[in-house]
Amino acid sequence: MPYRSSQEVSARIDHWWSIAKDDLLEAPFARMATAGLFQIGLPGAGAALDVYGAIASAEQAIAAKTGLLGLASAFAARQMIARFFISGFASEDQRATWLPRIIAGEVCTAVAISEPGAGAHPKLLKTTAESRDAGFVISGRKAWVTNGPVADLFLVLAVVAVEDGRKRYGLFLLPKATPGLVIKPMATLDVLAPATHCELELDGCEIPASARVGDMPDAYPAMALPFRDVEDTVGTANVSGLLSWLLERAAARIERTEENALRLGRIAGLVSLVQAASRLAVAALDGDGQDVPARVIGVRLLARDIVGEMRELLAQGPPQDEAIAGALAAFDLLASVAREPRKVRQIRLGNSIGSERE
Repeated sequence: MPYRSSQEVSARIDHWWSIAKDDLLEAPFARMATAGLFQIGLPGAGAALDVYGAIASAEQAIAAKTGLLGLASAFAARQMIARFFISGFASEDQRATWLPRIIAGEVCTAVAISEPGAGAHPKLLKTTAESRDAGFVISGRKAWVTNGPVADLFLVLAVVAVEDGRKRYGLFLLPKATPGLVIKPMATLDVLAPATHCELELDGCEIPASARVGDMPDAYPAMALPFRDVEDTVGTANVSGLLSWLLERAAARIERTEENALRLGRIAGLVSLVQAASRLAVAALDGDGQDVPARVIGVRLLARDIVGEMRELLAQGPPQDEAIAGALAAFDLLASVAREPRKVRQIRLGNSIGSERE
C-alpha cells in the first residue's frame, strides 16, 4: 500500500470493492461498514490500522478505483473526525460511548466549525455555549458541515468566554436528536456525491457538562487549527488517487503515438512525485519523519499542473464521458475549498525562506 499501513487495509478495500463496484453510490456507507472500513484509523483493530496513514491509504485507494473524490473524502472525513477529536481529546466515558458505534458504522460524526458569512475565522464566529446549571446552552448557526445530513453526532465549536476582547472556544458533542438542533439543507453539490453538506440551527440546545470535549481553555488553537492541517495533509491522498485514475482513463482514450507515450510517461513520473510527497506528509502526522509544510503545498500545486496537462491529453480523444467530466469538476471544486488558508500558508512559507540569514 502507498501509505504506512498493513495489508489489512488492502484486504478491506478489496472486500468493499467486491460488493460495491456495481453501484458505488447505492448505500455507500452501509457497504463500507460491511467491509470493516470504519475501523480504519481508529483503535481496536491493531496498531497498523490505528494511524492516519491507514486512513490515507484507504482514501487513496477509493479515489484510484472510482474517480469519485466525494466518496473518498466522505469516508476520510468520518475517520479523521473520529480519530482526531474523539480518540484524541474525548474523555474515557465519551470514547467508550461513541467509538464502538462509530467503528461499527452505526454512528457518523460531523464537525461544525464554519458559520454563514464568517467561514472558520475565530474573530467572526458567533455561536455561543452559555454555562447554565450543570451544563451548557448552545445557540447559533453553523454552515458547510461535511456529512451533516447523514450525521448522528455533531461536534460543535462555540464561544465559551471573551477575555480581553479575545474569544475562547469549547467543543461540544451534540447528538442529532438534541432538542433545538435543526439540520437545514444546503444546495447539493452533485460532483461530490455522496459527500453532503448542511447548515445547523442551534436554538438553545441544552447539554450536560459532560458533553464538552477536552479541558483546555481554548479549543480553537488546540483543536480547530490543527485539524485543518490534518484535513489538508490526509486530503493529498485523495488527490493522489484521482491522478492515478485519470492517468488510466487518459491512456485508454488517446491515440497510441510515440509523442503521446512520451507525455504519458512524463505525467506518470510527476504523479509518482505527488504520491511520494503525500506519503511523507501523512507519515509525519503519525510521528514518522519531519513535518515539512512545503510538501502539502507542493502536492496541491503539482496536482493542479498535472490535471491541466491531463485535460489537454483527454481533449485529443472522444468527448469526455460523465465520469471523467465529474471527476475534473470535483477536483476544481475541492481545489477552491480553503483557498485563503492555503494562501496564508504559502505566504508564511515564502516569508520563512532566507529569514535565518537576516
